[in-house]
Amino acid sequence: MEKNTKISGKALIPFGVFIAIYLITGIVLNSQGVEMAFYQLPSPVAVMGGIIVAFLMFKGSINDKFNIFIKGCGNENIIIMCIIFLLAGAFTTVSKQMGGVDSVVNLGMSFIAPQFITVGIFIISSFIAISTGTSVGTVVAVAPIALGFAEAAGLNQMMVIGATIGGGMFGDNLSIISDTTIAATRTQGVEMKDKFRANFAIALPAALVTIVLLLIFGRPEVIPESTAYSYNIIKVLPYIFVLVAALMGVNVFVVLTGGIIFSGIIGIADGSFTTLVFTQQIFEGFKGMLDIFLLSMFMGGLAAMVEKEGGINWILLKIKKIIKGKKSAELGIAAMISLTDMATANNTVAILINGPIAKEISEEYGIEPKRTASILDIFSCVFQGIIPYGAQVLFACATIKGLNSPFDVIYLCWYQYVLAIFALISIYIPYTRYLDKNKK
Repeated sequence: MEKNTKISGKALIPFGVFIAIYLITGIVLNSQGVEMAFYQLPSPVAVMGGIIVAFLMFKGSINDKFNIFIKGCGNENIIIMCIIFLLAGAFTTVSKQMGGVDSVVNLGMSFIAPQFITVGIFIISSFIAISTGTSVGTVVAVAPIALGFAEAAGLNQMMVIGATIGGGMFGDNLSIISDTTIAATRTQGVEMKDKFRANFAIALPAALVTIVLLLIFGRPEVIPESTAYSYNIIKVLPYIFVLVAALMGVNVFVVLTGGIIFSGIIGIADGSFTTLVFTQQIFEGFKGMLDIFLLSMFMGGLAAMVEKEGGINWILLKIKKIIKGKKSAELGIAAMISLTDMATANNTVAILINGPIAKEISEEYGIEPKRTASILDIFSCVFQGIIPYGAQVLFACATIKGLNSPFDVIYLCWYQYVLAIFALISIYIPYTRYLDKNKK
């Protein structure tokens, strides 16, 4: 296929319209005191504004433009990504319905020594987020329990909640069923296990440093009495199966389908639901992914139109004037994804917007696809976990009575800051590549 050589900055206007609609709506609603202001406007509806502008301003017949749009929506990577989203949603919903999340939380709480509450909360949140693929769901599940411990032990509530958010972002960043992982790997055409390994070499040191900080500064004033929590270890097994199978390189469709069936068998066997309800929960999981499914398809179509008109080439031309080599290219990708996440307050949206551009940059400057996917996921999670209008921070702050400002929590989200530092270090000192070579 002949490479598109058209260059036009105006072609990016539809992208700008989408971001502006999303951002301005959030700002206006926030000023009116609406809760979760940046999440009130469904993202698929917001992107429709950009698509309409693209159809109006780009040259050519309606049929030609529609054909380009449909080809973008039906791109192989987009369709694969959408199916993975559906299966991930089904697995998460079925596993939660059969009591998996409660068992994971209670299992962790049963083994936390009272003097290590803050560190324990961080570790539990990390495991739940890796298992379920959602940092928001992790915060919602863990934050109330974490606050109860904080009150009983005389701990700084904001620090405990900061640890909860940090653990959630750690797990979200590494989970193979996280929407950010799915988006990052599919836009870069890389295997999930390879992206996991690239991420792990950065995220693990950051997590260890965070644990040390929490051990030093998060010790309780009063050692609370140990509490007995009920859990069923069998209900934790589907999460372990999915994680281990994915890391072994098993096809992701097989992994997720197996996880759904595994959770379903456990739920039916212990009476959590009937076979009919099991099928209904699968569909509920599908419906829960409708927003991101539609957004992915629409973004694929819009990106195809923008690329055809030379928008991507224009960005690459401007970036090439700044980028001097691989290191500055990686910094450029990190900056793009960070700014977009701050603008949209949605790390998956940010990855979908920047994915095609990042792929072009990585190919131009010889950056490995797994490295690019890792950068996209890491920096989107860093900023998603510290912006005061992000879902994770908003949900967490809502659990704290009498909180003066979300910034009281944000500055104690140590993991995100440490992760950013290690990610930047990895650009200038490529130790992750050295570790990769040793593993081969």
